[in-house]
Amino acid sequence: MHRKSIDVWVGLFVLLGALSLLFLALKAGNMSTISFSKTYSITGKFDNIGGLKQQSAVKSAGVVVGRVGDIAFDDKTFQAIVRLDLNPAYKFPKDSSLKILTSGLLGEQYIGIEAGGDTNNLVEGDRITRTQSAAVLEDLINQFIYSKAAEGKDGGK
Repeated sequence: MHRKSIDVWVGLFVLLGALSLLFLALKAGNMSTISFSKTYSITGKFDNIGGLKQQSAVKSAGVVVGRVGDIAFDDKTFQAIVRLDLNPAYKFPKDSSLKILTSGLLGEQYIGIEAGGDTNNLVEGDRITRTQSAAVLEDLINQFIYSKAAEGKDGGK
């Protein structure tokens, strides 16, 4: 009888361990927020999406209002096409804009949506044309270095 009790506890421990590993795998893959609720999709084109991934958050005023559904490349305009799956509870004007932002200095990237002033709202299949690409840290550092180098040349005259 004592042996069966130990077997049950070992089985529960192994099951708990397996569930923990599944949870960690989903978290690492940014898949823990998958939802099967109804959404509406809109798209935006960006020159540079940086480290943006599928299932990244779409936020407005700090509130998650959707997720990045798909990322594709347009070989005619050489831009990234990003599909956003938004919660239908949140409506945004047609003249809203999109920005790729970063959580913290080196954190995960997400899309910020800024509401416009149009009276008509976005609907399934709409495209937002006002977009701002990701700020790439290397580009910012290079810009700073070149501006300091140019100041050094001008200051020496």
